[in-house]
Amino acid sequence: MIRSQLKELVDNCFNRGVQQGFWTDAGAGLYNVEVPRHEGQGDYATNLALVVAGKEKCNPREVAGRLVELLNGDDSLLEKVEIAGPGFVNLFLKPAVWSTVLAPIDKQGEQFGLSDIGNNMKVMVEFVSANPTGPLSVGHGRNAILGDTIARLLAATGHNVTREYYFNDAGRQMRVLGASLQARYRELLGLENEFPEDGYQGDYLYDIARAMVEDIGDTLQDAELDLFRRRAQDAIFADIDATLKRIGITFDSYFNEHTLYEDGLIDDVVSEFKTKGLVYEKDNATWFKSTEFGQEKDRVIIKSTGEPTYRLPDIAYHREKFRRGFEWMIDIFGADHIATVPDVMAGIEALGYDNSKVTVILHQFVTLLRDGKQVKMSTRKATFVTVDELVDEVGTDALRFFFLMRKPDSQLEFDLELATAQSQENPVYYVQYGHARLCSIERMAAEKGVAIPELADVDLSSLLEQEEYQLLKTLADYPEMVAAAARDLAPHRVIFYLMELAGIFHSFYNKHKVITDDAQLTGARLRLCKGVKTVLANGLDLVGLNAPDKL
Repeated sequence: MIRSQLKELVDNCFNRGVQQGFWTDAGAGLYNVEVPRHEGQGDYATNLALVVAGKEKCNPREVAGRLVELLNGDDSLLEKVEIAGPGFVNLFLKPAVWSTVLAPIDKQGEQFGLSDIGNNMKVMVEFVSANPTGPLSVGHGRNAILGDTIARLLAATGHNVTREYYFNDAGRQMRVLGASLQARYRELLGLENEFPEDGYQGDYLYDIARAMVEDIGDTLQDAELDLFRRRAQDAIFADIDATLKRIGITFDSYFNEHTLYEDGLIDDVVSEFKTKGLVYEKDNATWFKSTEFGQEKDRVIIKSTGEPTYRLPDIAYHREKFRRGFEWMIDIFGADHIATVPDVMAGIEALGYDNSKVTVILHQFVTLLRDGKQVKMSTRKATFVTVDELVDEVGTDALRFFFLMRKPDSQLEFDLELATAQSQENPVYYVQYGHARLCSIERMAAEKGVAIPELADVDLSSLLEQEEYQLLKTLADYPEMVAAAARDLAPHRVIFYLMELAGIFHSFYNKHKVITDDAQLTGARLRLCKGVKTVLANGLDLVGLNAPDKL
């Protein structure tokens, strides 16, 4: 958009400076064009002079002076340029430039903001991957919405995205789950039972057990534990899948952990480590020499009981990601995985793969606040709040919006009262109300017999108010914002952008009439509002939210 046009202009000036001997090409591609932090410093600013001066060992303000000379030769974009501070060059655009953003918005519509910068790179986003031991809790919900929105951003920028759920259906936790269901089943039948000391105590296991009693009676009282494990696993995962679909999340593929064992992939990893001299036996356990890959100490990968630790299947699973041809692998984990990640990265490197192609995002936990007090959560004791319960209370849109409002590495406090408030204090309501207001403006115009004119028939030079200028400038930033949010895997930027755009629009609406006695001004403002409505709708859709016509 406008920033990219300006960057192209600065690039041309840089190249002309090289041709004229002002500087060498050593600084090529190292400078940027950004929005200044403070008002009055231009619409954009470039650090080109500072970068070049650093490479050439010369005075940055002298380089800035040369750049200003080159930039002053352009009369299409710039109204003026200024040197500031140690050598920044502030760029002030002609007012008419900003209104040019409405043409691509009008032409591209729902496609505005999309790009192909990903060049069809094959990307896997692994997220949720919750153990099928109970309903999705609030923490799982943050993981799900974060992963889904990152996948949406990457798809919107031209990446070939696969959403995958790693199905943890092996290991001790599943045996405990089976034993817990078996105990509940026998309890309902009035039979002797022994509930596991660390078993899963949630009411959901009673529900599964009741369904078994109603379906098959007491015929399974002597059944093997594995049958109860499968029953619990299947029922719980069906519930998980239904919850995910409810909040708009589907997966392209599922990877079952048990296949790593059945297909010999776990043993194959251990064998390769042994071939490379990277394992040893100690205390009847098998240790991986992770210290050879920068870790503080070696790690056990097979316990003295013969059972693999969680690191080993994770390493084997990531090797399969590489084997399947993914060029970029993104893992969304809770903060409780922080100790595991370095070990898995070391294992990937030990197997000869480039672990820089794996990006791990660790999100912090969620604190639910009800009436100003924290809601306690525990999966085993089942005193947790499920995603379904949260959706019942606040709705899917508020759930997604609030979960994306903070950076993943920030603790998130979810205020249940705020999420349901229909006021400007509730950010999701404030943003969606902006779209509803824009729809109302169009309905009002139609009721008054005022048609929204074709863009080519409108004189946009009448858009002179500060709020109009701010709206146009913010609209122009949308494509670059989407690209940056995808590049940095930062969906919270979309939320911040939507809040900013909605805030500017509400300020404009409260100060200025859209439908006026001036037909030319009315036409220009209707076109501006149409552009804002399109971008608000596009941004809301990008993060999986609705753009309501009415509230």
